[in-house]
Amino acid sequence: MLVKAELKKLGLHYILVELGEIEIMEDITEKQRMELKAALQKSGLELMEDKKAMLISKIKSAIIEMVHYTEEAIKVNFSDYLSEKLKYDYTYMANLFSEVQGTTIEQFIIFHKIERVKELIIYNELNITEIAWKMNYSSVAHLSNQFKKVTGLSPSHFKTLKDKRRSPIEDIGNNNSPLSVIEET
Repeated sequence: MLVKAELKKLGLHYILVELGEIEIMEDITEKQRMELKAALQKSGLELMEDKKAMLISKIKSAIIEMVHYTEEAIKVNFSDYLSEKLKYDYTYMANLFSEVQGTTIEQFIIFHKIERVKELIIYNELNITEIAWKMNYSSVAHLSNQFKKVTGLSPSHFKTLKDKRRSPIEDIGNNNSPLSVIEET
């Protein structure tokens, strides 16, 4: 709604306004582009014009959506899921992601899956076997090993901590942000 209002203020007509994407009917002037960019930034949004940056953003959004906001068990292959959803060859996306982000898509997925596992442990509604199944781990041992590699703790030790720290979704998998630091109290 905010984006639509800003486009209307600038006298621009849109064909499509979806999450993360707009399509404008006419060519816009540099002045209109700068005004739109400034208006969006005031609202905490960013105008991305670089196609590679937009693809990276879509890859991250697709992963976050799948890991954090899907209620059913994750039973898809992420490379197939991303290729199908974004209509790009997975190898191209993986190479671009690594080049731009300094980490692999697989590592980004692992960080998000572990963060989701932490959340599920904190909610205490599922046991570790159910969490492993829900997050598509081949076994509890696989989940435990990956959890320990990322956090330095076993899932059972994490569960006993009083101060369970989680990372904001937007910081997970970024090179400039540390992994969650967990302190015992």
